[in-house]
Amino acid sequence: MERLLITGASGLLGSKIVELTRENYEVIPLHNTKPLHPDSLKLNITNRKEVFSLFRKTKPNVTIHTAAETNVDKCETQKHLAWKINVEGTRNVAFACSKANAKMVYISTDYVFDGETGLYTEEDTPNPINHYGITKLEGEKQVKKLCKNHIILRTSVLYGWHPYKQNFATWVINSLKQKKKTSIIEDHSNTPTFADNLAEITIEAIQKDLQGLYHASGSKKISRYKFAQQIAKTFNLDHSLINPLKMSQLTAWIAKRPKDSSLNTNKIQKQLKTELLNVSQGLNKMKENAF
Repeated sequence: MERLLITGASGLLGSKIVELTRENYEVIPLHNTKPLHPDSLKLNITNRKEVFSLFRKTKPNVTIHTAAETNVDKCETQKHLAWKINVEGTRNVAFACSKANAKMVYISTDYVFDGETGLYTEEDTPNPINHYGITKLEGEKQVKKLCKNHIILRTSVLYGWHPYKQNFATWVINSLKQKKKTSIIEDHSNTPTFADNLAEITIEAIQKDLQGLYHASGSKKISRYKFAQQIAKTFNLDHSLINPLKMSQLTAWIAKRPKDSSLNTNKIQKQLKTELLNVSQGLNKMKENAF
């Protein structure tokens, strides 16, 4: 049985991967802030000695690196912290994977692109416009440089159920259940990704021993406003509470966001049996799996 190390195992994607892999792998979940699993080990990825020590003890065959600072505005205001976690932390994990002869799966983001065109392929040149995107792109470079046996999976707007962390879908659901009026951007597009679906894709990519860079997101581009409308429709909530807003009208954002950072997933879809879900399919699955 292969030994699988999962950083960020208390996060949305990490926790889904832990659930999926328990039966077929010897799973070692890792956390830094709050453990979600009783057997989770604490690891600060920014501490090189700590990372190397844990890898020597656990001797993983595969490491899935989901741990990151993903708060885009926090990355903008605390650039040093974002660099330390997303770049130096990733460098530590990549180097440790190389030393342990472990395959590394690195979860990256659509925010490595500037959003000027959308439906980006793996061949398109990244051009991040915020510090979060800059750090995640640099993380990709560290993985390529330090660990030959790697997969980089770029994803977009992860959503799904989590015991205590909120994401866009759960925020919309909670707001509408409380009858709150919400304003959602209508000229901001992505390819939202159901976390459970990405967990399945990640595991199949490992099983098929894929190598290199792949876009692994939802299969269809959609605006945030239409995404919110679809959430309301799927969960039988009042869509009239959702009002469209232009990016230019939003004052709450500190960091710039790419207008259309949607991803083209043709490359990975040709490699895997697992279907990449669109928003409608993902939300229906989410409704089926409601707590």
